[in-house]
Amino acid sequence: MIQNDEQTSGYHYGVMARAIELIDAADEPLSLDALAAQMGMSAPHFQRVFSRWVGVSPKRYQQYLTLGHAKAMLAAQVSTMQTAHAAGLSGSGRLHDLFLRWEAMSPGEYAKGGAGLQVFGGWFDSPFGRAIVMGTTRGICGLGLAGEIGEDAAFADLAKRWPNAEFIEDADRLRPWVASAFGQVGEKAPLHLIGAPFQIKVWEALLCVPTGQVTTYSDIAEKVGNPRAVRAVGTAIGRNPVSWLIPCHRALRKSGALGGYHWGLPMKRAMLAYEAARAEA
Repeated sequence: MIQNDEQTSGYHYGVMARAIELIDAADEPLSLDALAAQMGMSAPHFQRVFSRWVGVSPKRYQQYLTLGHAKAMLAAQVSTMQTAHAAGLSGSGRLHDLFLRWEAMSPGEYAKGGAGLQVFGGWFDSPFGRAIVMGTTRGICGLGLAGEIGEDAAFADLAKRWPNAEFIEDADRLRPWVASAFGQVGEKAPLHLIGAPFQIKVWEALLCVPTGQVTTYSDIAEKVGNPRAVRAVGTAIGRNPVSWLIPCHRALRKSGALGGYHWGLPMKRAMLAYEAARAEA
């Protein structure tokens, strides 16, 4: 039944994804009636579903999807990274308001490709469609989004990062952490970051970027102590295994352009707009 589908986050993202495609293809902002008609919905119904998902009207949401808004966010944040660092948001402290703690594998453990490690996985609905979540006994180690590439490809993408690990399907084991990760009531979600030392430093820097704000690849490079390593930082951001939770979608080019995104640019636009609108609401 449609009513049941509407109660799922995945359905909401499906509506948003189609709206984003229409907005991106348009030469000028689309009216509520035009958006609703192109998706086969009445204007009041579309407005209701849209506003319930993101917290603001479709008209306001369109403003968050523009390049101009991305540039304005960059101009406003100025010293976000320095401010976060000064506030103590570094090391093993509370780096992100979603997480109680985080742990990283040692270089030796990472080099083994997950050998001897049990990784539990399961599929969940998220604000951005179907999500594959993986975790160890120490925390969430992977989160991939299937909306643009499909479930098989999303699972394979994460699993190949730890080729020697034992994968066990067990969604119930992860459910409390996932509920917390996507803003519902539940146990605070710990992270178990599995990556090379430089990647870990980049991911830690991303965790310092507050919700509703953005940074640049060059800012991240400075934060990790290597201002010239912008390309390497971009690669490390692209290898982030815990999308959304380690907010790589908040990293933009210095020009304000969105740059790339591992799970597809429509997903990145949706995440940035979702966070900005929620911060306003």
